[in-house]
Amino acid sequence: MKRNRAAGMTLIELVIVITLSAICVTFMTMFIVTPINAYNAQTQRAQLVDAADSALRLLSRDLRAALPNGVRVTTSGNVAALELIETIDGARYRDNGPLTDPAQWLDFTTADTAFATTVPFSEVTLPFSSTSDYLAIYNVGVPGANAYALANVITPPGTAITIKAGATPNAQLVTMNPGFQFSWGSPGKRVYLVSGPITYLCDLSIGMLTRYTGYSIGATQLTSDASLLAAGATSGRVSANVSACAFTYAPGTAARGGMATLSLTLTSSLPSTSAQTVQLVHQVHLVNAP
Repeated sequence: MKRNRAAGMTLIELVIVITLSAICVTFMTMFIVTPINAYNAQTQRAQLVDAADSALRLLSRDLRAALPNGVRVTTSGNVAALELIETIDGARYRDNGPLTDPAQWLDFTTADTAFATTVPFSEVTLPFSSTSDYLAIYNVGVPGANAYALANVITPPGTAITIKAGATPNAQLVTMNPGFQFSWGSPGKRVYLVSGPITYLCDLSIGMLTRYTGYSIGATQLTSDASLLAAGATSGRVSANVSACAFTYAPGTAARGGMATLSLTLTSSLPSTSAQTVQLVHQVHLVNAP
């Protein structure tokens, strides 16, 4: 009687199966990894675009609220610095009126203490009172008429400013203590309520774009994290992974607006073979008529 031998695989057959399986898995991996890598790259680019766009939109919003001719840009080595003077509100002042009520005029020949508006402040709640804000008239950003010098075109630090409702909705009464003599009148009779400076530092040595607020206006632009913090500034990170940036500013003229050009490049923090890079450029039109 013949005995049935148990069926099985020889070692050679097993090696062949393993080899063929490995080849199949390799081809499958090639087909699967490529779309996965493409998806990851697309996701990274989308995140970088969103981060860069959010940063530039924040900077653009601050620039649009800047005091006319109150933007300055400095680039030194790996650091690009953009500073602006932020406005809270604006109005139009009265510089003439009935002789029986001279307190309603803004007098440019003496240190005046009060004046009325013809177009009111609309962004502050009345009655308004502050010793940390400023009033500015006819800042044109040149020596003698530069708000950063804290003379001639802007009230000194610590001036007590109050804004109260007047006899009519447009005629708000503005007082300054001590009084201040503005050197020049604005062709459009514009007066700005100013809160203080804002600085954006793009430091490529640490790959960071940072926003600084809460420090005092000064003639010299502060262009380092250490100097801004020493001046009492509060910092907030705007964007990380910054690999390149550029700020340019063309002030324009009274008849032609200024233009700020902002370029920001972000690179993901993945290995160089998988790193993604995006560059966004924004241009911001600035109305600089004082």
